Formats: sequence, C-alpha cells, structure tokens
Amino acid sequence: MTINIRTLDQATVLDLDGSLKAGGAEQAFRNSVGELLSAGVTNLAINLAGVSFLDSSGVGSLVHTFLTLKNRGGKFRVFAASKQVGQVLRMVRLDQVLGLADDETAALASF
Repeated sequence: MTINIRTLDQATVLDLDGSLKAGGAEQAFRNSVGELLSAGVTNLAINLAGVSFLDSSGVGSLVHTFLTLKNRGGKFRVFAASKQVGQVLRMVRLDQVLGLADDETAALASF
C-alpha cells in the first residue's frame, strides 16, 4: 500500500492505494495516522478510491482513527470508496458512522 499525504486548509487528506488489510499495509496506515496525530492534525479525510480490498483489520484501523480523532475533538471522513469497499463499509454499517462521502469535495465540505 502506498499513502500520499496532502495538507489542505481544512483537513489533511490521505490518498491510499492498494489493499488495506492485516499486516504491513494496515501497520503503515496506523503509523502514518499516528505521526499526523502527534503533529497535531485534528481533521483527516481518507481517500479510498485506490483501495482495492478492505478486511476487518483495515476496518478496525479506520474505526480506531475515527474514535481517536473524535476523542480529541477532531473530525474524520472517508470518501470515494470503490463499489466493493463501499459494500464492506455499508455491510458493517460504518458508512454513516465514518461519514462516507462520494468525493473529496463533499468530504471536505463537512469540516
């Protein structure tokens, strides 16, 4: 998995590419988020357009990030999920909790 980090006025965007699953990919995501949180980032938007597969560990990482930001008074959004990834998030009813947006514009408008 590759992670590109962009900083915009209202949020930091993580563009993910690859599978967000147990192992190195999930750990890389957690490390990136941890570094951003340590640097004081409070609003994160996760671009899922390039995520081809999401397993329970990946879902857990998204939930952990959401809860951490919520507890710190921040906001968390995910956007542009592929059909398969979107189905996983809807199946576990996280599309509403995580604030799943169709695109970056919609996700950033919520900050």
